[in-house]
Amino acid sequence: MMNELKNVMVVGVAGNFAGHLKQAGEEADFAQHAQGDINVPQAVFPIYVPNKTDTFIGHFPLSHDETRLPAEIQNLQIEPEMAMLCDVTYDNGQVVGLTPVKFGAFNDCSIRRPNANKISEKKNWGDASKGLANQLIDIERFARGEAIDRFHIASFHKRGDELHTYGEDSPVSEYTYFYDTLLDWVMDRLNNQEDVGPKENISALIKQAGYPAQILMAVGATRYTPYGETHFLERGDTSMVVVYDSALYTPEQIRTFAEADNLKQAGMSSTIQLVK
Repeated sequence: MMNELKNVMVVGVAGNFAGHLKQAGEEADFAQHAQGDINVPQAVFPIYVPNKTDTFIGHFPLSHDETRLPAEIQNLQIEPEMAMLCDVTYDNGQVVGLTPVKFGAFNDCSIRRPNANKISEKKNWGDASKGLANQLIDIERFARGEAIDRFHIASFHKRGDELHTYGEDSPVSEYTYFYDTLLDWVMDRLNNQEDVGPKENISALIKQAGYPAQILMAVGATRYTPYGETHFLERGDTSMVVVYDSALYTPEQIRTFAEADNLKQAGMSSTIQLVK
């Protein structure tokens, strides 16, 4: 599946779970440029831009089974998210339609680099810097009351024989922006976001990518547990992010599956990455 995604632009949504920006040390960066409520999503940021070979965001970063640390080991954290693969419709160079077709687990693994000028500088440092589930789930209809409502995001960190819950078990329906609200806001940001502060001009990047037919959107990281907020990745660790159907499994059952390295059940999508 990864080869098929090399022509797909990858973007993320910053601040779509209340409290995450503060935990990630990014709230102050956005507060200087916020237009309105700092507790709503603040920006769309680029993770991977096809055909943009002149900069780091042109390097394909996705893997489903490993995380490769940067040459100089820095403070890296799991960012547990749901990602959606969306078909894109354009009109005169503007995005006029986003149609979600699949969703699944995403690890927007990030460097805590306090002096970074742009969000993207914390996101893509080369091969296997991002995690995406190998198995995505079809979206029949992206709307309140549909099956996607039932899904939760969970994440775990394993070091040696010890497994810890890394992010809060979070229903996807608790994203601040979701359904049509999310799609409308993202389309506006794709077309109109300016290059200011930690934000970038996404429309210019879409043009450089050759107007890709699909965009993979990481919808936003959940809040950390106290453990996740204070622990960083080391070689030999395993990171786990799972998006699962809460009608089929409880959080306790998901943890039991994680302890057994068995997050490949029906009704779930997971990325399990060995840190190298």
